[in-house]
Amino acid sequence: MAHYKAADSKREQFRQYLEKSGVLDVLTKVLVALYEEPEKPNSALDFLKHHLGASAPENPELEALRLELAEMKEKYEAVLEENKTLKSKGATWHRWTNCKLKQDLQVTFCVATQH
Repeated sequence: MAHYKAADSKREQFRQYLEKSGVLDVLTKVLVALYEEPEKPNSALDFLKHHLGASAPENPELEALRLELAEMKEKYEAVLEENKTLKSKGATWHRWTNCKLKQDLQVTFCVATQH
């Protein structure tokens, strides 16, 4: 009998450990999500892995990469805008290079060119 009480005590300690660390709550939420899923996935294990992985603490390196990606996207958008502006200025410059000086009026005029 004493052996069974020791095993029960260890089980209870382990259960308390899981409860205190939040493992039981997370498992319960994922299992409830699986239960409430209208179309059950082919692999319940893959469902659990996917949903448990999403609730895992973030890797600091992963967060740094996300921040770097956001910064690169901002720089990319700025470069696209700058490129658009420069192309517009380039088209204007090209039109001015096609300007001719009208000799009899001494007035500069530009011939519109299409590109």
